Amino acid sequence: MTPSSPPTWKTFLAFLGPLMLSNVLQSLSGTLNNVYLGQMLGVQALAAVTAFFPVLFFFISFIIGLGAGASVLIGQAYGARNPERVKAIAGTALSVTLMAGFVVALFGGTFTQVLLTSLGTPANILPDATAYARVMLLSMPAMFTFLLLTAMMRGVGDTVTPLLALILATVIGLLVTPALIRGWAGLPMLGVRAGAYASIISAFVTVVWLAFYMRRRKHPLAPDATLARHMWIDWNILKTVLRIGVPSGVQMIVLSLSELAVLSLVNRFGSDATAAYGAVTQVLSYVQFPAISITITVSVFGAQAIGGGHVDRLGGITRTGVLLNLVITGGLVALTSLGARTLVGFFITNPEVVEMAVGLLHIVLWSSVVFGLAGVFSGMMRASGTVLAPTAISIFAILAVEIPVAYVLSGRMGLNGIWMAYPVAFATMLILQATYYRMVWSRRAIQRLV
Repeated sequence: MTPSSPPTWKTFLAFLGPLMLSNVLQSLSGTLNNVYLGQMLGVQALAAVTAFFPVLFFFISFIIGLGAGASVLIGQAYGARNPERVKAIAGTALSVTLMAGFVVALFGGTFTQVLLTSLGTPANILPDATAYARVMLLSMPAMFTFLLLTAMMRGVGDTVTPLLALILATVIGLLVTPALIRGWAGLPMLGVRAGAYASIISAFVTVVWLAFYMRRRKHPLAPDATLARHMWIDWNILKTVLRIGVPSGVQMIVLSLSELAVLSLVNRFGSDATAAYGAVTQVLSYVQFPAISITITVSVFGAQAIGGGHVDRLGGITRTGVLLNLVITGGLVALTSLGARTLVGFFITNPEVVEMAVGLLHIVLWSSVVFGLAGVFSGMMRASGTVLAPTAISIFAILAVEIPVAYVLSGRMGLNGIWMAYPVAFATMLILQATYYRMVWSRRAIQRLV
């Protein structure tokens, strides 16, 4: 969609299609690692990787927030047809991201084992979980850069380039991970660490390829003299980016902390429950990708419309997001419910753990639609720079609803009770986000931030 084109369902889908595929592929490399580990090394290896996932999510939360803030500003600058401002925002965001990535790579591994131990990671998987985590953290500079680039490219309306990059990263992971597990072609047999080393290789190669590809295609965010001139921290830009991005990052951190709390409850039921948790979260993440992609699309289209002075289009963008979420996410939920056992079987071979995971998946699956509807309202509000209220609502639903409900129901209903907390929290989030959108945000005057 160009900055001046109308927000129809066709332009929505043209942007949304590559975006959904990109989100799927972004997770696919991690999923492939889990499939390889579960099938080639067993349930214990899968549980070891699963134990680290919330920690990894915690580390990347800041970059996700930074990318959210940068994409809104870039979207508005692009909608206003100001390429110099686009490069200035990108330069500041990249500078901060590179510094953060190197700090995590250098110092993050020091506290990994302590953190995993405090989470109650079962003793039989703690050594493998720690080894995997320490290698994975070395990939943070390249991974952070790639995540930020992906968010910023969406801000200028490009979802195809991230898709191509993710195809490359996925192919690399598909080839390198099993080679390092089995030691093919004389390579070392790295066991559970194979997926982490594959992540380092794929992230580095993909970022280098992106730099050359974007220059050749004269991309609005291509590394060139203009971007190099802005590769320093402009504190005025950073202040605005952080005003939008920090609440988003805080929300992601709260979400990761809540997952750590939930995982600690799951770990009490043993390593089989931990492995089932990993399989369910993997399947659920794919079901939620359309909802997440629709939220991002709403935010990007909203930011571009605001930047171009077309505030009258915002209502139509929101309605389109709601409709597509009901159709696409709802349809995927129905299909996944029918094939739940087959999908879980990709990650787990133990029949008892498969049955456990299928039961948990059926409890939580339908709430993905509710999650997506809440995201549409919050995404539109974020496009205008309104982030505090949507973030506060999301954090309230996580801290005041999800975790207490999971704790109480786990004592009364066991493992099933933990998963029932998700639908309750998502329903609360939707009611509050929609109410604030209708009663407060939609009655305000919307102005550009750049």
